[in-house]
Amino acid sequence: MYLKATLLLTGLLHLLAVRAQEKYFRFPFELTATNNLSVPVRINGTDSLHLMFHFAADAVALTNEATRRMVSVRFERTDSVSSWGAAGNASRFSSDNTLQIGDQTWSHLPLWEDQYSGKGTDGKFGLHLFTKKALLIDFDKKQVTVGSHFSTAGYKKLKLIHKNGMLFIEAALHIGGNSYPNQYLLHTGYSGGLLLDDGFVATNHLGRLLSVTETKELKDAFGNIVKVQKATAPRLSIGAFLFDNVPVGFFEGKLGTQQMSFIGGDLLKRFNIIIDAKRQFVYLKPNKQQQAGFFKG
Repeated sequence: MYLKATLLLTGLLHLLAVRAQEKYFRFPFELTATNNLSVPVRINGTDSLHLMFHFAADAVALTNEATRRMVSVRFERTDSVSSWGAAGNASRFSSDNTLQIGDQTWSHLPLWEDQYSGKGTDGKFGLHLFTKKALLIDFDKKQVTVGSHFSTAGYKKLKLIHKNGMLFIEAALHIGGNSYPNQYLLHTGYSGGLLLDDGFVATNHLGRLLSVTETKELKDAFGNIVKVQKATAPRLSIGAFLFDNVPVGFFEGKLGTQQMSFIGGDLLKRFNIIIDAKRQFVYLKPNKQQQAGFFKG
């Protein structure tokens, strides 16, 4: 019995020692007026930019407005790429660059060129830079911390769903006594609350159930314009969290234009967020942003 207790204590002390020696990498961000996370970066040791931290991005992309004023990037070719607004967009490509965020530097990094990014930012980067690392996005401190593990005390745990390298969670709209569950992409590049996919809207006749308040135009990264119907949903549940009178959008036009639903910055900013290293779970804890909006519990 004494030996087992000693071994257990030794193992615990070793784990604590390893955790104490772990290096955590931190970088600041600003939450823009359009609910994007703007991060100061340096390209090739020369050009200082602000890039949007975009959970759904799988590459580093710069706007053509930013590249016109840069001196360090040399583009080698032009490729055809797809965006959510259209296929066949032309994008220039540069294969070998360095990116510095805080005191961390990535070498031999490819860069792409887009037409647009979140307002006030020069492009975007995503979770792909932090493979096998956990992230803590703290909206109270305006800071992202990258490491192997974080305490989740006080957070609520939600399962992550993987689709084509992107991360989704389940949430449900509640309208007229009925519940409408769906999978939503975590999308810090979308400034609104919810954007609903065409199939979900059509199957559940949400176009008739939701009262449209206005029609707006959205541009994707290549300037493709789509018209969005704006409405308000009576209630949304994300795990144990409830939101009332939630802004939602859905596209007008033929079925299939919008193939996935988004949870955007206007909702995500209300939580401090932990994404685990294996991308199996996300942990949410309400932050100070909950006091200014439709967060209910």
